[in-house]
Amino acid sequence: MLSAIVTLFLIMDPLGNIPLFVSTLAPVRPDRRVRVLLRELLFAYAVLLGCVLLGDPALRVLGLEQETISVAGGIVLFLIALRMIFPAERGSGGDVLEGEPFLVPLAVPLVAGPSTLAAILLLQRSSPGDTGSLLIALTIAWALSGAILLASSFLYRLLRERGLIAMERLMGMLLVMIAVQMFMNGIKVFLAR
Repeated sequence: MLSAIVTLFLIMDPLGNIPLFVSTLAPVRPDRRVRVLLRELLFAYAVLLGCVLLGDPALRVLGLEQETISVAGGIVLFLIALRMIFPAERGSGGDVLEGEPFLVPLAVPLVAGPSTLAAILLLQRSSPGDTGSLLIALTIAWALSGAILLASSFLYRLLRERGLIAMERLMGMLLVMIAVQMFMNGIKVFLAR
């Protein structure tokens, strides 16, 4: 379970998302920011829970085997980790939305993005029938990410842009190791057949 918590937390990338959250919430009245952020975190949690509850049946319908998901998940996580270590130009966040954010972009895709959903599916297939542990791991990772994002203004002032970039790159290096291990596990299971 600890591995699942760490993996999900690293993929949610709360430290890397701090500048985006701060800039997205800048137009929102200061007295509403915490409420808006809590609402967005709850939206993200609902999306993640939906993936946990509906993901495994979808994979069964598709007939995907464990080693396929492990190899594919390792590749996807590796690419995500590379993006964390070697990020694209900051500020290319797409169109600027006016007013309060609602579901997009804070809840989806910044917290409950495609990479987090893919990781949930991978973790679910790697230990079938253990949905309870995955729910606990997801809840803990989401709560830790949420706590960091709720303190985003303070952390941004404390760490500044360079400190946040350093933390994100460190998290990316850890995620590279997890991705390579997932890939190797999938290959090992495939070759053992």
